[in-house]
Parts: sequence; structure tokens; C-alpha cells
Amino acid sequence: MNTNNNLYTVVYSAIIVIVVAAILAWVSMALKPKQDANIKAETISQMLTAAQFSTKEDLAKISNDQVLEEYSKVIKEAFVVDAQGQKVRDLDLATRELADGLKAQNTNLKKGAAVELPVYIFNKDGKNVTVVPVYGAGLWGPVWGYVAFDEDLKTILGAYFDHESETPGLGAKIKDDPSFRAQFEGKTADFAADPVFAIRKNAAGSNEVDAITGATMTSKGLGEAIGKWFEAYKPYFMAHAIVPQEAPVEETVEQEMNEEN
Repeated sequence: MNTNNNLYTVVYSAIIVIVVAAILAWVSMALKPKQDANIKAETISQMLTAAQFSTKEDLAKISNDQVLEEYSKVIKEAFVVDAQGQKVRDLDLATRELADGLKAQNTNLKKGAAVELPVYIFNKDGKNVTVVPVYGAGLWGPVWGYVAFDEDLKTILGAYFDHESETPGLGAKIKDDPSFRAQFEGKTADFAADPVFAIRKNAAGSNEVDAITGATMTSKGLGEAIGKWFEAYKPYFMAHAIVPQEAPVEETVEQEMNEEN
């Protein structure tokens, strides 16, 4: 065979491309279960960290299977709700099913299209802790995270955030700086405000935290993501929030009389 003619070159190149493509496809298929397991364990680790069950560093030291076991021990309910706060379907606890497609749901929120918003309810010391995701755009790529609420569905217990490509030492602090995440603890989501929650300079309100110095765009993007997703969850949160019961009038009057005496 004449290896110098054009036909040989074309055939040879085609064979190489086909073989390489086949190998890459096989490798991708072979690795997909492992990749999916890593993604699931990472997502659960972020939720458990937000809910203050453990630290991200400690969860990173154990295997994927152990992370899933920890999740199974504390998860109580998992389901998705629509824009009206109504349950659409349950997530299978036996298989540790998670709701994926946060990017797609974020697009639907922007367009006003139908959404399926995941809700994860954990049992922590006999109390229901609700964890929900947030997703948006940072400076260089997507940012996302999970926020955990106390039983009143207003008080924030904790949060964990991540990003795809924010600037190290600046925007990346939403993930790397524990002091930024710690600001969220004890803050409240004010569903009567617009936005429900905010990230801004010199934050003073109970429903806002300080932006990261030098990372204006990342802080703005994460703040908008939190505000948008909290607003989307508003119907569900308001319908299921625990309203403090006022003391009976008789009891209140009697208590005041006792205090005067």
C-alpha cells in the first residue's frame, strides 16, 4: 500500500479518530458511576455541613459510603415543591435520591416557568432542620450552596457555598473562608422584605450579611441567588412556618398582677 497518497492519510486519520473516540466513550461510561457517586457524596456533605451536623473537612476524611450512611441516619423527609409551595413528589430515601438540575431550575425561575424546588428535612436533636439549595452566577461562573433553617423556617442555622471558578483569595472566600459562612448563623429570612435576604457592605439588618471585601461581583451574584431562591421558597416556608402562640389573656393579666405584687 502506498502510504504517501492522500487516500491512505484520510483512511488512517479516520481510523485513529474512531478508535480514540471509542476509547474515550468507554472510559466515560466506565467512570460515570464513580463520578455520580462523588457528586452525590459531595452534595450531601455540603447539606450536612450547612445543617451543622459536621464540618466539611471532617466529612472529606471519610468515604462516600460513610457520607451516605451519615445522611441516612439524620434525613427525615426529602421532596420537591412547586412555585406555590405544594409538594410535587417525594425523593426516595432508601436510595438517597437527590434532586439534581439546579442550573435548569434556576433558568426556569428566571423565565417564570414551572419549577421543582428540593426540600430536605433532617432530624437534629429532635427538631426539624430544613435545608434548601441556592444557585446563581458569580463573577466567572456559577455559584451555589445550601442553607439550613430552624423549625420556624426563618432562623438560619448555617450555610455552605461553593463555586466553579471564582478568584482565589477573593470571590473564592464564599467557600474557603469559614468566617463568611459563620455570618449566616442566627440571621433570619424576612419574607416581608424585598429581598428576603441580602449580602451587602456594612450589613446591619437581621436578614443581611457583609459582602466580601474585594469580591463585589461574587458577593452580588451570591446575594441575588439567595434572594431569588428564598423568594421562590416563600410560599412553602410561610405555609409551614411555626407561628409563636400568644399567651392567653387571663394568664397574661395574672402574670402582670403577680409581678406587681
